[in-house]
Amino acid sequence: MLRSMTVLFAIGIGLLILTSCGRNEITQEELVRRTQELFDSVAPGNQTPWKEYFADDCMFFDEKGRNMNKSALLADLTPMPPGYSGSIKIGKVQSHIAGHVAILSYDMDEKETIFGQDMTARYHETDTWMRRNGQWQIVAGQVLRYYEDPAPGRADTAKFAGYVGTYELAPGNTLTISTDGTMLYRQRGDGPKETMIPEATDIFFRKGVEGRLLFRHRENGKADALIDRRNNEDVVWRRKG
Repeated sequence: MLRSMTVLFAIGIGLLILTSCGRNEITQEELVRRTQELFDSVAPGNQTPWKEYFADDCMFFDEKGRNMNKSALLADLTPMPPGYSGSIKIGKVQSHIAGHVAILSYDMDEKETIFGQDMTARYHETDTWMRRNGQWQIVAGQVLRYYEDPAPGRADTAKFAGYVGTYELAPGNTLTISTDGTMLYRQRGDGPKETMIPEATDIFFRKGVEGRLLFRHRENGKADALIDRRNNEDVVWRRKG
């Protein structure tokens, strides 16, 4: 009798432990489900899942560089205005789950329509989930935006001759601008030539490189400087001669 009671007690404890462990665990599939629920609620401005899945003491860093607590995050979540619609779908998911901590990292493909005009953007987010007081919540999140080139525009090729020349950043550090009549090229020192893709008149960019290249002109219309603008700050190359 005593042995039977001991066995039953051991089985009961084992079942209790297994049940408890089951409640403690979370899967990648469940994290993905919750995360997609969050983004499905963005367009209508539904704050309910954000209140549930984000911890009160969370830290969130968005793609604009803002450091937001939960109150700021919720305040930023409002319905899209009339004429606007959109969706965010997650993919390329990776996770690391250990004990009471789960890290979910994923791409976000955003589609937005503004009065019939379609726009897209791609982001990458990493969230840290933590189980506290029996509940899994996000305690930290960070969003990065993938860089994409601007749409090419048209340039006035008749002005290219006025851009051609050597520009100097410092003695011995030069940049050469050349043209074949249809395209414009930059060459730093003895490095390779790079195509300058027009965005608008006097404004160019390089494929896969964030920033803009702008020409500054004298009164006679001839360029006297090339401005390498990055993150709204300028590096000025002055024309020689």
